[in-house]
Amino acid sequence: MFVAPDPGRMRLRNSARAVIGVAAAVALAELCGLSLTASITGGLAALLALFTVVDPSVRAQRATTALLPAAGFPVLALATTLHGVPLARDAAFLAVVFAGVYARRWGPRGHALGIFGFMMFFVTQFLHALPGQLPELYAAVGLALLASGAVRFVLWPIERRTPPAAAPPGLPGTGLARPTTRQAFQATAACAFALAIGQALSEDRWYWAVGTAWWIFVNTASRGETLVRGFRRVLGTVLGIAAGLLVAVPLHGAPAPTAALVAVCVFGIFYTAAPSYSWMMFFVTVMAGLLYGLLGVLHPGLLLLRFQETAIGALGAALAVVIILPVTTHAANDAWIQRALHCVRASTAAALDRLAGNPAADPAPHAAELELLLGRVRMALAPLVHPLSPLRARKARARQVLALLDDCAREVRGLVAVAADPQASHDARLAAACWRVEAAVEALTAPDSTPELIVPPRPAEPAEPALAHLHGLEHALVALAAPLRTDPRAPLVISA
Repeated sequence: MFVAPDPGRMRLRNSARAVIGVAAAVALAELCGLSLTASITGGLAALLALFTVVDPSVRAQRATTALLPAAGFPVLALATTLHGVPLARDAAFLAVVFAGVYARRWGPRGHALGIFGFMMFFVTQFLHALPGQLPELYAAVGLALLASGAVRFVLWPIERRTPPAAAPPGLPGTGLARPTTRQAFQATAACAFALAIGQALSEDRWYWAVGTAWWIFVNTASRGETLVRGFRRVLGTVLGIAAGLLVAVPLHGAPAPTAALVAVCVFGIFYTAAPSYSWMMFFVTVMAGLLYGLLGVLHPGLLLLRFQETAIGALGAALAVVIILPVTTHAANDAWIQRALHCVRASTAAALDRLAGNPAADPAPHAAELELLLGRVRMALAPLVHPLSPLRARKARARQVLALLDDCAREVRGLVAVAADPQASHDARLAAACWRVEAAVEALTAPDSTPELIVPPRPAEPAEPALAHLHGLEHALVALAAPLRTDPRAPLVISA
């Protein structure tokens, strides 16, 4: 969490801005005389707007933020109206779950609107909101989006200088390009299981089980990823409950210290979200305990119930991904590793064209895409490299793959930097080295191939920078053949 790379201090700046945005939303609701329930709803709406809206351009982010009420307001009305009709409420909640996950097929905007709609239903259960409170809930959400939008787009427009990179899409033909229908059924089944068992455990706090099942399916693609996400969520919740017993319970809902600690938790949620899901859940759990303290209902037994409901939700998610339309971890590995290797080839070819004097060739976008793809590869391989994984041989090969792909990315970054130098010369040997790189990638990604790649000799004399990076890339790609093409009885990757 503390040593993970933070280029340009983007995570730090986003986290600090989130604290300001959420604080502004809550302060505005309080100044307008809204109730505590409305203020908490507004704070959550601001947090979600800052956390989930990740469109690739500032203009698109503004549009998505403006559309959030279109997803949230009808759900708020539905949830509060059905509050006293359990069967209809439960059916409506599961419908919102299905629609929210299915909406992810429309990219970042659908993803954000789906999460916002789900969380508006969730917050009405958390706060036991009633139909009579609907006008002030609407007011709180509207004020929150205005406040957080002003902070994000006017006061501190980070994305204006550093546009966010778009998440890489899945590969056609792998079952990962359009996973939304499959995952919508999985998430709905998991949430139905969590709702039923959660209500048997508690008629008042069952929604934590549903929330757990829902969030485990966010940004996961395979069975293994989902199982690891569930484990990490339970682990973060346990740590958060322990901290809540030490911090939140003794406060008894004292406003000033509670507000300060909630701000710390908001910062922690944003700062740890990318490098550590467990630590993000730690801060979420502590914040929930603090909010319960403000509402005057916090006690140790409630925190224990929180853990039990979380475990139920994680179990529901695990059963759903194992039984319903499963996508194996190997399929996800294959999709993302091959995509990363193709991106290596594209980066190399663009860099060579640039060195050859073509000003229109730009390898930088390919290198940026490669960094995103490597992040996705790490997520796909997480089940294999997890400390609790019993598959030692596969764990060792997965770690080797990650290390070699990191080597590839490092050499690509160096090659791009050399290509950007207008004084860099084009050596005839570069074309031959680039051809060998392309051949190595083709051998690694071609279906049913058994590549016999020859390790290129190291030059006797120091090569020029571009050639040195290409030689390093060749060595990494040749070394990848061993872990990627292992005995078929225990493969790391299964080719399509």
